[in-house]
Amino acid sequence: MYFGRRSQSGQNPNEIFRKASQIINHPNYNSVTFDFDIALVQLSSSLDFTNYVKPVCLAAAGSVFAGGTETWVTGFGTLQSGGRPADTLQEVMIPIVNNINCSEAYSGIITSNMICAGLLNVGGKSACHGDSGGPAVNTNGSRWIQSGIVNFGSERCDDPKYPSVFARVSQFQDWIESFTGNNPPGFVQFPSNGLSSSPITDTPPRPPSFISAQLD
Repeated sequence: MYFGRRSQSGQNPNEIFRKASQIINHPNYNSVTFDFDIALVQLSSSLDFTNYVKPVCLAAAGSVFAGGTETWVTGFGTLQSGGRPADTLQEVMIPIVNNINCSEAYSGIITSNMICAGLLNVGGKSACHGDSGGPAVNTNGSRWIQSGIVNFGSERCDDPKYPSVFARVSQFQDWIESFTGNNPPGFVQFPSNGLSSSPITDTPPRPPSFISAQLD
């Protein structure tokens, strides 16, 4: 794994490399519905943080992300459906779509373990192929808090009918802490006002396709 990487080609002088000593998949992961789409990776050795490699807080259980909350997604995925992966790390800001509207877009497949973001009915910016597993983060003052992990979306990445769907990090605090022992990550409660994106519990059928993120 590479930390501090900005480009997939050429030199990355601020990059740090580590191998994985252990990968822990969530035991309830469903490859049909993509529910519980989260895993933990233990590094072979610890990292020294720098100006280019810094930690991110995780959204604590009970965090609420209102519809419209600015969310930043980063990755090396394609810039359009069917395109080539990006060479330079990309980022895009897309607003949270509350779970009620997101579930309507996906015909009831959104579960309590998912959170959505995108320009619903507008399109043009989203997560796309190759961004799977990447972070969705939000700011709370000077803190960056990870709210999601890129999960799936529509086959056409910028389709205005379908927001991007992410694993909802706050739902997995207990599971994460059960493996991190005496050295847990920093969980932070995310406050918000307005329309709630609180979970709903529809039984999810298979989504249209598995993708990642389109980034500007």
